[in-house]
Amino acid sequence: MPVIESRVVGKIREWLDVLGDRFSTPWPFIWNGAWKRRHLLGGNLFLIQILIFGLFGIAVPYFASNQFVAANGITVWDPEIALDRTIPVIPWMVVPYMALYLYYPVTLLCTPKDDYSRMELIAGVQMLSIATIACTLVFLILPAEIDMRDQIPAEVLQGDGLYSALFAQMHSMDEPWNAWPSLHIAHSYFLTRSISRWMKIRSPESIIARIFVSLVWIEFILLSISILTTKQHYVWDLISGMAVGVIGWMVAVRALDRIRGTPEEKLHQWMN
Repeated sequence: MPVIESRVVGKIREWLDVLGDRFSTPWPFIWNGAWKRRHLLGGNLFLIQILIFGLFGIAVPYFASNQFVAANGITVWDPEIALDRTIPVIPWMVVPYMALYLYYPVTLLCTPKDDYSRMELIAGVQMLSIATIACTLVFLILPAEIDMRDQIPAEVLQGDGLYSALFAQMHSMDEPWNAWPSLHIAHSYFLTRSISRWMKIRSPESIIARIFVSLVWIEFILLSISILTTKQHYVWDLISGMAVGVIGWMVAVRALDRIRGTPEEKLHQWMN
C-alpha cells in the first residue's frame, strides 16, 4: 500500500507540475502589448491592464452566469443541509463579506514592480480566470438557488444604517444563485496566498508587512464565516470553494516558482 500511495502522490505532483508549466507561460495574444508597455506610468499601466483582463476573464463570466441561471430559475441539485438554517444571521459580517472586492486592488498594490513579479502576476490572473470559468460551468450545468434570504431580519434589510446599505448593495449586484463552488472563498484564498507571497518578497524583514499579512489572513477567516452568516452560501459551497482555491493555488505556485527560477533572458523570450 505505501508503494501504491507513493506512486499516486507522485502522479498527482507530476500532473500539478505539468499544469503549472502551462499556466506559467503567458498567453501571447493577450499579454504581448501589455508587456511592452509595462514600464509606462511608473508600472501602473500594467496593473490597469491586469484589472481589465480580470474584468473580462473573471467578473463578466461570473455575473453573466448569475443573471442567466437566475432568469431560468431552475435548481438542478440543492446542496442545502439542516445545518445551513441553524447558522445564525450576524449582520455585521456583511462587512468582511463585501471586503472581498478590496482583495483585487490590494493584491495588485502588493505586487513588486519587477519583471519576475509581473510575470507571476500574469500567471496568477490566468489561473484565477481558468478557475472562475470552471466554476461558471458548474453554475450553468448544476444551478442551485440559495433560498435563505428569508432568514435575514426585516430590520436589517430595511434599516438605514451601514449594514442595511451593504446588504442592499450585495443583493442588488448578486442574485441568490451561483451557489457552489463559492468563488468568494476560492478567490479570497487564492489572493490571500498571493498577497502573502509577494509581501514576503517585497519586505522579508518588515514587521509591518507581517502584521499586514496577518490582518489579511484574519479577513479571510472572517470572510469564510461571513458567507454563511449573511445567508449568501451553504456549507457545501464553502467546502467546495475552498477545494477550488487550494487546488488552484497548488497549480499556480508551481508556475510562480518556475517563473522565479527562470533566467532573466529566457523570461523575456516568452513574450517574443
